[in-house]
Amino acid sequence: MTERYLLLILYAMTLLIGLPTNLLALRAFVRRVRQPHPAPIHILLLSLTLADLLLLLMLPFKILEVASNFLWPLGKVVCALTGFSFYSSIYCSTWLLAGISIERYLGVAFPVQYKLSRRPVYGLAAALVSWILSFGHCSIVIIVEYLGPRNTTEKNQTTFECYDDFSQDQLDVVLPVRLELCLVLFCLPMAVTVFCYWRFVCLMLSQPQVGVQRQRRAVGLAIVTLLNFLLCFAPYNVSHVVGFFEGKSPSWRKYAVLFSSFNAGLDPLLFYFSSSAVRRTFGDGLMALKNQGASLLGRWGRGTLETDTGDNGLSQGDGVASSDFTTD
Repeated sequence: MTERYLLLILYAMTLLIGLPTNLLALRAFVRRVRQPHPAPIHILLLSLTLADLLLLLMLPFKILEVASNFLWPLGKVVCALTGFSFYSSIYCSTWLLAGISIERYLGVAFPVQYKLSRRPVYGLAAALVSWILSFGHCSIVIIVEYLGPRNTTEKNQTTFECYDDFSQDQLDVVLPVRLELCLVLFCLPMAVTVFCYWRFVCLMLSQPQVGVQRQRRAVGLAIVTLLNFLLCFAPYNVSHVVGFFEGKSPSWRKYAVLFSSFNAGLDPLLFYFSSSAVRRTFGDGLMALKNQGASLLGRWGRGTLETDTGDNGLSQGDGVASSDFTTD
């Protein structure tokens, strides 16, 4: 019972933190992409934001599942579609993160060639490949749900364990596919990402003219991305390897799935380190909240000190922006 409440709290916190921050990031990246000749990095970051929002939209269903003691009350069709969308968004994020790391490395290692050959179509192609890879692989979620009868669920039952209660015939398909997912959609993009960010940070730190602030953002970007892979994606993919060798889904898999959802809460930090457009949007959002707070305090304190409290400090940060590593 205690662990169920803990899962509910963590899922709810991820939703409450991730949804507004990703919506702010979406607003910033849509503006950037709508400008003439958008940079490939902003197309990739926009795609990553959309993948996070897709995952966040599935979290209420996961919350309902946990609240129902891990029994799915909405039928097989909704179970299959929810699992397909949830897991596709996770694996789409891994390759999008790899694409972002490649773009960052190329922009610093080969700045002149990169700026001359940079085309929006490259970012669009990389995003499409990521979506096709993830959705194509995770279509097995829907297929397996209808592959054969369950061995523990009767036909007249209205609740069951969604994507976790398989017959042996289903396991013969699911377990090898999960192992393949781990290798192709986790291990490979993580290896690419680690290499690119290792070279990226080394190059940034070796250039004193870059400036301390950009060097710190480069290190922060690499750390957040590495945390994404190790904290969010690694436990879930380790469960695939363990399940393959044990011949069944590990009992702790539901907790690993929870860690995967944290990705949607960590990515806004990556957006903040990656794009000055997001930093400005987040700053504007905080400024708006500060304005509203000052307005409420002004109304509450009207009649005592009804002068200009709150206004002097609110405009000091307006218009302050910093550039990205290669281009804004």
